[in-house]
Amino acid sequence: MELQRGNATQAIEQLQAASRYEAAAEFWPQYLRGQACLRLGRGAAAAAEFQKILDHRGEAPLSVLYPLAHLGQARAAALASDVARIRQAYQNFFGLWKEADLDLPVRRAASREYDRLKP
Repeated sequence: MELQRGNATQAIEQLQAASRYEAAAEFWPQYLRGQACLRLGRGAAAAAEFQKILDHRGEAPLSVLYPLAHLGQARAAALASDVARIRQAYQNFFGLWKEADLDLPVRRAASREYDRLKP
């Protein structure tokens, strides 16, 4: 709720209490912390949270957060202006969601972001 209110710092603080339960929460604390870090412009911290999801896919293999973690990685890399990492992360995201409905808001937003990378 704090993220929806625009209180990213408060969201991170509240998610700290959930850190010991992360294994049972199917990556939601990591994903939400990553989103909060993105909003605060903390690309490296966001990338680290999304990487936790990518490193442990086997714990929740069907989780929608796995492809969204790739998108989060792309957005975190964009904060660092790392074009190679940005492209790779978007390609990973689109590869996983190649069958997804093109009208999904997150898919459309990712496509627009990726298109802006083209020279």
